[in-house]
Amino acid sequence: MLIPLTPEILLRAYAAGIFPMAETADDPELFWVDPKRRGIIPLDGFHVPRRLRRVVRQNLFTIRCDTAFEAVMRGCAESSDKRPNTWINDEILELYAGLFEGGAAHSVECWHEGELVGGLYGVSLGAAFFGESMFSRVTDASKVALVHLVARLRFGGYRLLDTQFLTPHLVQFGAIEISRSRYHRLLAEALRYRAGFPRDLPGGDAGAAGAAGAGGGSDPLAGLQARRLTS
Repeated sequence: MLIPLTPEILLRAYAAGIFPMAETADDPELFWVDPKRRGIIPLDGFHVPRRLRRVVRQNLFTIRCDTAFEAVMRGCAESSDKRPNTWINDEILELYAGLFEGGAAHSVECWHEGELVGGLYGVSLGAAFFGESMFSRVTDASKVALVHLVARLRFGGYRLLDTQFLTPHLVQFGAIEISRSRYHRLLAEALRYRAGFPRDLPGGDAGAAGAAGAGGGSDPLAGLQARRLTS
């Protein structure tokens, strides 16, 4: 890219339906991506598998939002047996940290015994949330983070959850693949509205795990069952 990227340019790119990636974490070059087929999770069609419902209700993790954004990004950038290469390089880290400082990016974090064990992060613009990446150091941590993310997006008035690509992992949650043209229509509609990212969910008992951290709150499953999106 000849023009240095800034968080402001990055937000304009998201509004146009494109996003940057690197070939690998060690590659300093970035390129724009505009997939012909786009992955999304319809917020009113989000599915929580039965086993995961039990895990969420066990309150195994302290859920926090926006308390360790850079640490979540670095967790997502780690290589693993299942993901030997990642696309999050130093420039990506710097750019999205800038978005976070400006309130345009958020993290959902799973903590256990004082350690960050999983989470996810993404970009917020209008009433669209662009999920970037997730990671787990403990079984189910990223899945629990996703449940908490969707509960917050629905409560906050979001209308679009972009996953960039469709993966078998996301299909179990109701993710679908749509055409580029349909995605751009949904994006344009979502950008007409202004949602707010809630660090906490309203009401209920946070439980022993949730009570300790910022961004805890009520059972996210109750919120998913109680609320329906309206046009």
